[in-house]
Amino acid sequence: MSNYVIVTDSAADLDQAIVDQLGIQVVPLSLSFGGQEVYLDYPDRRELDPKEFYARLRAGEVATTAAVNLAAVKSAVEPLFLNGVDVLFLAFSSGLSSSCQTAGLAAEELMQKYPGRTCHVVDTLCASLGQGLLVYLTAQRQKAGATLEEARAYAEETKLHLCHWFTVDDLQFLKRGGRISAATAIVGTMLSIKPVLHVDDDGHLINMSKARGRQASIKALVDKAAELAIEPEGQTMFICQGDCPEDAEYLAKLARERLGVRNIYIGYTGPVIGSHSGPGTLALFFVGTHR
Repeated sequence: MSNYVIVTDSAADLDQAIVDQLGIQVVPLSLSFGGQEVYLDYPDRRELDPKEFYARLRAGEVATTAAVNLAAVKSAVEPLFLNGVDVLFLAFSSGLSSSCQTAGLAAEELMQKYPGRTCHVVDTLCASLGQGLLVYLTAQRQKAGATLEEARAYAEETKLHLCHWFTVDDLQFLKRGGRISAATAIVGTMLSIKPVLHVDDDGHLINMSKARGRQASIKALVDKAAELAIEPEGQTMFICQGDCPEDAEYLAKLARERLGVRNIYIGYTGPVIGSHSGPGTLALFFVGTHR
């Protein structure tokens, strides 16, 4: 068995089955509706079902999220240290959240308290199932016998090859988050303009292009994979969806037909990302020559 455990946060959007399969641990971020109700975002969604979450967004409720807190990271890492186990913490992009900084502070405090133990924190510069795919790939290296240092190096070397390509269905959520102007949201909605976005090398969500209509925006994601993916037929690609499973299946179908991809995992866009991107968010994640 490895003498270290991979820990991530719930922004990775990995479901409980994959968490169990990989043998990793997940630290939750929190979610509030109307500034009152707080839910902890665990992979098994035991406090808030994804369909209920998106139904509430569609009904007009406003959700806000909070970064991982210091106590939550410590509560995950300290028991591992007490059991003589080191930690590789793969954290939500510092370009989108303070969770990585918090994880680093917790690691420093605990390593001072337990001088024989190590907790490496990697700023993945990733989000949603892009972060999840990096966790998945790093865990495969761990299962193949990689040491803590080797797994850390792999994650660092791979993270800027982890391509994130998104589209959204409702421009109002991007407007609320300051990604687009109110005028752009109104005109885009009238003309059925769908943005195509990606996460850049600094871990920021960037608007890259526009497509006319939903199907065109979905095809644009596959176009980017055709341009950037390294040997796509041999990859495992991840797709996340904001309660739009039919669109996710269509995206997977296009990827299989055009790129020959055999292994595709489809999961939910969790509340952390979904609060800002809204229902109908759809994304494709893969390893490419660059982001």
